[in-house]
Amino acid sequence: GTQSLHTNSMDETLALPTEESVQVALRTQQILAYETGVPNVIDPLGGSYYVETLTTELEREAEQLFEEIAEIGGVVRGLETGWLQRKINESAARQQWEIEQHRRVIVGVNEFVTDGPALEIELLKIAEETEREQAQRMAKMRSTRDSALVEKRLSALREAAGTSRNLMPYILDCARAYCTLYEIRAAMETVFGAYREPVFF
Repeated sequence: GTQSLHTNSMDETLALPTEESVQVALRTQQILAYETGVPNVIDPLGGSYYVETLTTELEREAEQLFEEIAEIGGVVRGLETGWLQRKINESAARQQWEIEQHRRVIVGVNEFVTDGPALEIELLKIAEETEREQAQRMAKMRSTRDSALVEKRLSALREAAGTSRNLMPYILDCARAYCTLYEIRAAMETVFGAYREPVFF
């Protein structure tokens, strides 16, 4: 069954969601939870032949994919050679073709398309004053924190990154010393380098 469910707000792909769009998303979840009766049983589709068949097929395809990844030398090797990116691109191209050929229905895109004006969504705009206030808070934090402790924690993180040690305790120490996310990332980048995703068509 579903362990958790999150309904994205309709404007999340464009900006931070507005209160109104968050409420629509929340109400959608609440309708599912309180009006359908779905949560009244542990597994409402338990034993369904169709669902069990889909699950079995998904497991089989996943195992096959795991075997392919092992054969090419693992996930890291797949990233380095672009194998994983090619797989993702192939899947995206196949899905787009299915949509264009009407083999996969996307309501409002290739079926049930309305001729009326496009839906206008009012996007959430962050005030410039809010941005200035945050910049001021950041500047104040940097000027009042213990700079020696910051460098000590970042240095320890860099040193640990060159070993096989668990980095989480070092990252937490950096955060407690008020190191910024950028500083923590930059410290690890000096050891690991920066990943640049290869582009494949």
